[in-house]
Amino acid sequence: MMKRLFSNLLFKVFLAIVLGIVFGLYLPESVNRIFTTFNDFFGQFLNFAIPLIIMGLIMPAISDLGKSAGKLLLLTVAIAYGSTLFSGFSTYFAASSIFPQLLATHVNDLVQIGGSSPELKPYFSISIPPALDVMTSLFLAFIIGLGISYQEKSTLKLVVKDFQTIITQLIENVIVPLLPLFILGIFASMSFSGKVFSILSVFISIIGVIFALHILLLLIQFTIAAVITKKNPFKLLLTMTPAYFTALGTQSSAATIPVTLEQTLKNGVSERIAGFVIPLCATIHLSGSIMKITACAMALMILRGMPFDFTLFTGFIFMLGIAMVAAPGVPGGAIMAAVGILQSMLGFNEEMIGLMIALYIAMDSFGTACNVTGDGAIALVVDKITSASETRSPVSYSKE
Repeated sequence: MMKRLFSNLLFKVFLAIVLGIVFGLYLPESVNRIFTTFNDFFGQFLNFAIPLIIMGLIMPAISDLGKSAGKLLLLTVAIAYGSTLFSGFSTYFAASSIFPQLLATHVNDLVQIGGSSPELKPYFSISIPPALDVMTSLFLAFIIGLGISYQEKSTLKLVVKDFQTIITQLIENVIVPLLPLFILGIFASMSFSGKVFSILSVFISIIGVIFALHILLLLIQFTIAAVITKKNPFKLLLTMTPAYFTALGTQSSAATIPVTLEQTLKNGVSERIAGFVIPLCATIHLSGSIMKITACAMALMILRGMPFDFTLFTGFIFMLGIAMVAAPGVPGGAIMAAVGILQSMLGFNEEMIGLMIALYIAMDSFGTACNVTGDGAIALVVDKITSASETRSPVSYSKE
């Protein structure tokens, strides 16, 4: 169901962008203001829902991790989180070197347009203040999740699971179905103000850079795994390509687990390690997702002339790696979990959030494929470390 929902969403977002451009160019201002009014309300609702989404996704995820706590769990989580952080920071350095020059002409175009462009205003506005701010909800979710993980029997855990179900239903049945209309309103507004064609050309440039970076990341991940396991990195990566292409089609880390597991076993990982690491990493390893969000966030900040530095993005990347835990289980979960941090730490407004969502969905297949393929590299490393530290009977591994 989730796979079908998100696949349909990609088409709907594309259609929303096209219709938004057409409506903004050819429909009268009075009609376009209807979409702006909806966007204002939906933006308020999204701001209200984001802290709840963060708690609903993170609390049960952390409590479940603690359920089977042990050295293998800690090792896998540490390597997966380290891989996610490496992807985020390497993306920051690459993007900060490439994007300023690549996007320079677009910045000038948007500045010239912004000075005299007409703006659409909503017919009315409704304020929906959130019950908690983003950082409070993030730390509260972390504390409650850890507390539950140390309790064998907890009534609160059942409440948290029910809350997770409610939040998942909210995302699947309300937020995700309304996202195309929200994006339509964003592009109608940009088209009406004359910014849309500059933005679309930026989209193409950003997507091309991120695709190249995610291929490079996979090469680095499997080179490191190959050095540790003393195997051929290209053969290891080639073995994982069925999982990569399956993820391109399913757009789901969870749905690709059987293929990822099968190909990981073919790379010589023991059945015990592969059976533990692959399902776990499908939830916590988000190197492709953090790459997309970091690169897109920086690109939009450059276009808006917003200042940024390494210190700002350091905090953003660390918090993003935590906030996206368990997000792959929900359609659009990663970008939904990131919205609050984009607002609170980077100062993104409603229009920038809409562009982030559109960019993320457009590249979702590649990010998911990068995530699950990298899971195979992590399994190789965990298997090598555990086999070196444990006294056990020899296991048959393929040697290159």
